[in-house]
Amino acid sequence: MRLNRRTALGLGTMATAGTVLGAAAPASAAEATEAAPTTPARAARRVATVFSKHSAEAGGNWQAYVSVADPSGTPVVSVEADADRRIEAYSVNKIAVATAVLDKVDRGLLTLDQRVEVTAEIVVPGGDGIFSLDGAYPSSVTLGHVLATFLTVSDDTSVRLCGLVCPAAEINSILVAKGFPNTQVQLVANPNRYFLGTSTPRETHDLLRALVGGTLLSPASTTYLLGLLRSPIAFTDGIRRTMSSDERARIATKAGWYGDARHEAGVIFDRSGAAVLTYALFADGQANPEDFGATHPAVQARAAMGPKFLAAVDRIAGAGKTFRINAPRPSNGG
Repeated sequence: MRLNRRTALGLGTMATAGTVLGAAAPASAAEATEAAPTTPARAARRVATVFSKHSAEAGGNWQAYVSVADPSGTPVVSVEADADRRIEAYSVNKIAVATAVLDKVDRGLLTLDQRVEVTAEIVVPGGDGIFSLDGAYPSSVTLGHVLATFLTVSDDTSVRLCGLVCPAAEINSILVAKGFPNTQVQLVANPNRYFLGTSTPRETHDLLRALVGGTLLSPASTTYLLGLLRSPIAFTDGIRRTMSSDERARIATKAGWYGDARHEAGVIFDRSGAAVLTYALFADGQANPEDFGATHPAVQARAAMGPKFLAAVDRIAGAGKTFRINAPRPSNGG
């Protein structure tokens, strides 16, 4: 791991977290002595050990905030590594943008079935997603379709389509009003366009906690947003890569990648559908910045963390509202 100021800060914060939670044993020893922690504090220590091991192996810089739910009180902080650094969040901030759009739906200013025009001019050429592939413009889709492509295949054109119904300055004002002043899109000359902007690991974590806690959006919008983040087509290269279909259905996640950054944030649910672990894992500075696939060191690290995070909380009850976990049902046409 390259030891620079950002890495040193992260290691220092992890040491502080270790003091609060108790000294973490080496990963192999911890895994051998307790296969399935039975208390939030023990689960949090296990998660901290797993994060420390795999982030160190990947190298680079890690900014992270992870907590384990405690039904009896405040969530137990497991990882707090440079958690208040305001950094480029890239597509992880699509959760925040979707929150602003759905806030307008909740207030009756937009509807999921209203049409959004897709012109050739608005399509991002060569961008991630599907709108740049179909080649048939102009066309129109529903706002629900826009949000679905925005959060599952992380479509770049959907960034612009969201801006048509919720201008950049409005996105920022909604997020500030909800208590997220560091989670902001970057304004450009066109008021309906923006770069995805910044957040901190702590604010991204707290936004997700507010979402599952039911204080961010209406019940209908909350269920809708979590359904997109938890769907089988959503990001699978990181936390969910080596999980079964049923295990993947217990994870709501969103990744972001650009330049040398590889981020991911989300929620793990217990078997009843209550949130049990919330994570914001921001990474940059690893080797192979030109690799946007599953072989990037930070993405491989998260793929290794995911099943171990799930195992660490598998005997811990989540807290708050439960959200039905629907097993995927593949179709053969017909």
